Amino acid sequence: MKHKPPVSKLRATYIAKLVGRCIILLLALLIWLFAPAHLQVLEGMNFFRTFSPLHLLWVIWLLDMLYQIFPIRRQLPLGSMKLFRQHFKPLREKINRAALTEYIRTTTKAAYKVMLVWIALIAVIAGLYFTGVIDRNVMFLLSVVFYVCDLICVLIWCPFRLMMKNRCCTTCRIFNWDHLMMFSPIIFIGGFYAISLV
Repeated sequence: MKHKPPVSKLRATYIAKLVGRCIILLLALLIWLFAPAHLQVLEGMNFFRTFSPLHLLWVIWLLDMLYQIFPIRRQLPLGSMKLFRQHFKPLREKINRAALTEYIRTTTKAAYKVMLVWIALIAVIAGLYFTGVIDRNVMFLLSVVFYVCDLICVLIWCPFRLMMKNRCCTTCRIFNWDHLMMFSPIIFIGGFYAISLV
């Protein structure tokens, strides 16, 4: 009988994070259904007027962004570390400049495709919001859904790979777009809660 290879420490961390994010989504749905008054902190400066469980989520999101900018002695995937000089490994063999230029051009075009698809999706969501089909609270819930989907893309399957034609997140040009994508629905709702994250 074949033995499954052990799950790496980093993957186990990501799985735990995905479970945590799913719990956050469930709690956000419960608040939306049964305690919508807590969602008032999304409006204007209500962030400073009353306490809500959404304040805890705001802190989690803020710390997550800060950790990506300042990864202080913590285990991070290579995709998150590409921007730091100490992780650059120069090639020893001669570079094929034409092939490299073509690779950069191809991956840049693919990144633009993803950006256009995402802008179209957000434009549809914004249209639904501004026509009154969905409200501010649903826009917030969509951000929480995207928060969960972000790790589903990393761990299970990423639809953007169809456009990027890449192997994994370490070679992906859009790897660090996660927070921009997650918070794009709340760009339109205004208020301190949204603006401070965006």
